[in-house]
Amino acid sequence: MRLTVHSLGGDRHRITIGRHELIVDQPREAGGEDAGPTPTDLFVASLASCVAHYARRGLGGSGGAPVVHCSWTMSKTPPWRVAAIAIDVTLPAATPDSRVAAVRRAVAHCTVHNSLLDPPMLTIATATAVPDAASVRLAAGARA
Repeated sequence: MRLTVHSLGGDRHRITIGRHELIVDQPREAGGEDAGPTPTDLFVASLASCVAHYARRGLGGSGGAPVVHCSWTMSKTPPWRVAAIAIDVTLPAATPDSRVAAVRRAVAHCTVHNSLLDPPMLTIATATAVPDAASVRLAAGARA
């Protein structure tokens, strides 16, 4: 699985995931243009939307739709990070106890939540782009 992030200038970036594109940015008060959510917003949103997905599955085929509300706080000291996340899942009023239990079981399968509980191995590599052969020829005065 792969995605690509391209800088659009300033703090704005385009994320391409398959056929989908997202724009991330920083708020104006942080120097951005507020053209999209921040990467941290997307991080928390990925968790909340994953919980919503599994809650909906737990409700079954005709169980209605859950509403998920999420809030988070940032750390007050370095390393800067999301320090706490609270997620509230509201189920339809007529949800029977058996479905509430099914939702709780289903939400335990949330992939994003499980990835936070057992973090993936993370590597960040940095490299300098290698110009392609045509660029090298053009830079040397050759004709392409």
